[in-house]
Amino acid sequence: MNELFRAMVPEIVLCVVAGILILMGVSRSPHVRRFCPVLAIAALLIAALTQLSAFNGHAQIADKWQTVRITEFARYVKLLSSVVGILLVMLAWPSDEDATGNAALSFGSEAGEFYGLMLLSIAGIFVVAGASDIMLLFLGIELASIPTYIMVSVSRPLAVAQEAGVKYFFLGAMAAALMLFGFSYLYGTTGTTKLDEIQFKLASAAITPWQTLAVIMLIGGFAFKMAVVPLHAYVGDVYQGAATPVTAFLSYVPKISGFVALLKVLFAVTGGGWLASPEIIKLIWVLAALTMTVGNILGIVQAQNVKRMLACSSIAHSGYMLVAVAALISTADPNIQNDALRGILFYLTAYAIMNIGAFGVLILLPSKKAQAATSAETLEDLAGQGTQHPFLALAMAVSCFSLIGLPLTVGFFGKIFLIVPAWEAQLNWLVVILVINAAISAAYYLRIVAAMFLRPLATDADGEARPAAERSLPVLASVCVSMVAVLWLGIALPATARLTTRATTAAHMEKIATATP
Repeated sequence: MNELFRAMVPEIVLCVVAGILILMGVSRSPHVRRFCPVLAIAALLIAALTQLSAFNGHAQIADKWQTVRITEFARYVKLLSSVVGILLVMLAWPSDEDATGNAALSFGSEAGEFYGLMLLSIAGIFVVAGASDIMLLFLGIELASIPTYIMVSVSRPLAVAQEAGVKYFFLGAMAAALMLFGFSYLYGTTGTTKLDEIQFKLASAAITPWQTLAVIMLIGGFAFKMAVVPLHAYVGDVYQGAATPVTAFLSYVPKISGFVALLKVLFAVTGGGWLASPEIIKLIWVLAALTMTVGNILGIVQAQNVKRMLACSSIAHSGYMLVAVAALISTADPNIQNDALRGILFYLTAYAIMNIGAFGVLILLPSKKAQAATSAETLEDLAGQGTQHPFLALAMAVSCFSLIGLPLTVGFFGKIFLIVPAWEAQLNWLVVILVINAAISAAYYLRIVAAMFLRPLATDADGEARPAAERSLPVLASVCVSMVAVLWLGIALPATARLTTRATTAAHMEKIATATP
């Protein structure tokens, strides 16, 4: 079998099934719509199994043009995205009679197209993970992003959703232009689009001012995907406007594609040694400090909307992960570098499962508003739900405690894995800022928990009790898996820690495949 085809099997499976789902969208049958998420999960399950069977500890050049490079680092990202993708599909499971959505989502008769777009976006993460060429890297980032613009707009029949989609699209186009500008400078100063060759050339020469400018522009483009200050302003409006399952999707897919792309570019421009120029180190340091501080301050000033609070939380958590990126490129010590890489990958896992739990609870709880595809979104919607739905309230509390970083949750160990390498790399002030911000974040996370357990149950405008919670077994199962994973990984740290260690070791020890200067 052709090496390129074998390496790209997961991407091919996802894209082929996405095409089938889009063709299935021609049908208007509710039975076809109910089958669409089943087919999407089957495709993601196949992709996950191919990655589990491929963990063999060896890097692989997939084609003679060196455009695709499959390592355990790439396999870990693909495996994580497949598993998280399954949970995200479950959050978007249609539960109404006509299979047109659930209490938080309304894709109408476009179920096939909706799930097809989800698979295409996840396939984009796969392409980014395996890309060894800047052109393929850019295509992967855009494949992960463009479907989400459409998903936001079609996720519910409300003007706020269409407005959010338009804002997201135009700002995404600006970020894409900035990335292309940076890639063009990187190509112009090195004469190649291959990351391996860029790495080889810069391993024996100091980075030039033009190459530094290229990296700065690329960081700016990736910052939009990662929701990093100053390219964070869209997050609140888009998260609030999109249907809650789509908001959960946005909190993971663009973020992981941005971070993986950032790591690949930094590895190449530092000549494979990770130690960056002082200008790049200072830039990442400042972005990390600003991002987590601004994100948490914005979270505190949010008065009512929980989705906007979680949007601000997304900004802050990007800042936390940038602390480990700063540690990664600030030292030549391979042990610190390995710890920093492991911290980033582990935190991407932790953040995904924490967020899925929180958004899943919002999907299942009812809203006071009588609008289409609108589940709980505000503190008023959550008021008193601790007595009405104690399990869901407990799940939200576990997710919020983990997002804060309290012990016995995965968020605690996730933050420890970010703090330790930063402290060892002598980034002491950045560690202090992270710890302070983690404490500040408790103000709005605990406000959510307090609303559920300490406030009286709210009623609708006529004084009647609100509608019953959404009865969706897939969404409930996704919340349960998330809650179990948050506690299990927070107490035992079993397989995930081993997988991240293997993946980061492979990434750090990865050698240039060709000796061509």
